[in-house]
Amino acid sequence: MMTRRGLFGWLSGLGFLFYRPTQAFAQNRLPARTIPASGETLPVIGLGSSKAVSRIPADGTDSLAAVLRMLVNYGGQLVDTTPYSEENEGPFGQILSAPDLRDELFVALKINTMDEQIGIRQVRQAQRLFDRETFDLIQVMSLRGLDVHWPNVKEWKETGEARYIGATVSNYEDYGDLESFMNTEALDFIQVNYSVIETLAEERILPLAQDLGIAVIINGPFMNGDYFGLVNNQTLPEWTADFDCASWAQFSLKYILAHPAVTSVLTETTNPQHMQENIASAFGRLPNESERQRMNTLARSL
Repeated sequence: MMTRRGLFGWLSGLGFLFYRPTQAFAQNRLPARTIPASGETLPVIGLGSSKAVSRIPADGTDSLAAVLRMLVNYGGQLVDTTPYSEENEGPFGQILSAPDLRDELFVALKINTMDEQIGIRQVRQAQRLFDRETFDLIQVMSLRGLDVHWPNVKEWKETGEARYIGATVSNYEDYGDLESFMNTEALDFIQVNYSVIETLAEERILPLAQDLGIAVIINGPFMNGDYFGLVNNQTLPEWTADFDCASWAQFSLKYILAHPAVTSVLTETTNPQHMQENIASAFGRLPNESERQRMNTLARSL
């Protein structure tokens, strides 16, 4: 059985040595996929920062900064943010503005409110505390207040305050509304929950994104941690080595990355070694369709 902390030998075999100099990391840069709206590419593993940022007042910023540097050392860029109080966003902004990180990151901002004016204030606060006039991506979170926020989001793209725009969901009940929105508005990105167990996005959302040329960011690859409760103390099957899978975390990530509609996957962690393990899922072979079906069957049986 390979645990989240038992990867040292396997990673070394691939040339991954913990905390090697940046020049050595550059030889193992994350694969990247194309953003259809522009042709720009985005590395396939990113950081979902909401839980880590929520813990800043209690835990400080060292672990979050270390995770971001691990991601950047492998060529990663995407960091997804959620609105918080100034107490949280101020220190987070200092990390994002660090000289070795500032120009390396693709920062995705979310609006999370039903109220138009609060949504505007959320964006303005992030601009001030993150010291960024332009965000790489501004998203309406969980489609909340979509009718009042979307005109502002489109305007921010026109004025250069957003390079890309989109919307997010993290629950199945929002899929119908997201599908309708994708069919009526010009989105650059969607963000949707998807894992080896929660696969409903495969039925309509992911194929529609492919058809419409919309980039896809995945949230919830570990089902907000519930996934690890399901696989805890379960033995990783030997056949997963056929597609270079060495842990249960990589089991779900490799399943997701094997779908051609997926642009990048957000993983949430405050442990740099766990981030490195997540990054490693993008290297080596990805499962083929028959292997993915076998993976899903196994995961559901747990």
